[in-house]
Amino acid sequence: MHISKPKRTERFIQFGEGGFLRGFADWMIQKLNDKTDFEGSVVVVQPIESGLCEALAAQNCNYTHIIRGEEGTEQSVIDVISRCIDPYRDFAAYLSLAAEKDLRFVISNTTEAGIAFDPNDTKTDAPPKSFPAKVTRLLYARYLLGLDGFVFLPCELIDRNGDKLKETVLRYASLWGLEQDFCSWITIKNEFCNTLVDRINTGYPKDEKIDLGYEDNMLNTSEYFHLWVIETALDLEKELPFSAAGLNVIITKNELERYRTRKVRILNGAHTALVAHALLSGFDTVKSCVDDAQMRAFLERCIFEEILPTLDLPKEELLEYANNVLTRFANPYIKHYLTSISLNSISKFKVRVLPSLLCYRERFGTYPKSLTFSLARLIEFYKYGTPHDLPEVTSFIKEHSLKKILSCTALWDSDLSDLFKEVADLADPRIR
Repeated sequence: MHISKPKRTERFIQFGEGGFLRGFADWMIQKLNDKTDFEGSVVVVQPIESGLCEALAAQNCNYTHIIRGEEGTEQSVIDVISRCIDPYRDFAAYLSLAAEKDLRFVISNTTEAGIAFDPNDTKTDAPPKSFPAKVTRLLYARYLLGLDGFVFLPCELIDRNGDKLKETVLRYASLWGLEQDFCSWITIKNEFCNTLVDRINTGYPKDEKIDLGYEDNMLNTSEYFHLWVIETALDLEKELPFSAAGLNVIITKNELERYRTRKVRILNGAHTALVAHALLSGFDTVKSCVDDAQMRAFLERCIFEEILPTLDLPKEELLEYANNVLTRFANPYIKHYLTSISLNSISKFKVRVLPSLLCYRERFGTYPKSLTFSLARLIEFYKYGTPHDLPEVTSFIKEHSLKKILSCTALWDSDLSDLFKEVADLADPRIR
């Protein structure tokens, strides 16, 4: 798939060339180019030693992206990547990006473990191993040239990802004994945005034959839904006209946490409230649950009657997001196995479901029946099903009574003894 592409101004450095960024950020930049006068391109930096730079370059950095779901299918060629740099083969080319004045934004997805501090990285490594150390080297080169810094838009799935990246870069500046003026420049001349990303990318369809009419080894697929929440004081919409391109991007000064809570409580919370009940009932995928009338009704009660009333966002916005979640769960192209969702379900329930359950009790004076039932089924699953968790967690639940399990603060971070009667009334007699 070696086709020509328009010459555009390089505005983005992108650490990561995997399916997620290509089906999320690069897809959005393509929309900006197609629907506005943005005309920007992306320089991809391979963040680890083994990656896809060579495969991308073999296709002139072009690839096909296919969106699939109940809504239909949408296919497009993404041509926004101008070039790929492998810093392990050509570190000088990587550092030369510091001199490019038009480069303004830095996007990254180096996995949850990517924004981490490695004290073994040195300022003379070419390149250093960690992603933040590579960023520090690039920033120092730019600082020495007297240029302004970058706007960082990290997509790693960790809380306060921008703050964490900035903190780690400053740790490297300190470790390497770099001047205090550089540390001030990092803080003043760069913007580290906290972000929240939401899209299921299903990558290269290995088990399918899709006839494109041409060969594309970098073919990528995703669902329709996409959401990017960016927390910044900058007027980012002036530089990146997401709204004009019809993209679901929310730019907020201080409300990222509300959107994170919405995602965790509704999307992730629905998964966790469902999983034990569904597995004990003989289901294997999320889609098989939403295709079943009784299981879908249970899921809808959890979401619309018990989770949404505990959230402080506009009602219409919550309803739209919740309905999108159900549509996503029903996507025939996504096989989301319940066994994979069930991993470490106790800790997930504590973070994703328990806050809704307790908030409902606080607001309405009674415990929500469906979420309480999901807790009863969770305990039953750990006692008599096939849980995947730490041995000490599974053995404790198998060996102790319901009352002892609910009162264990090590499991729930609080004493849930007050829930005993409600859970016992809904539970299988074996666990009472």
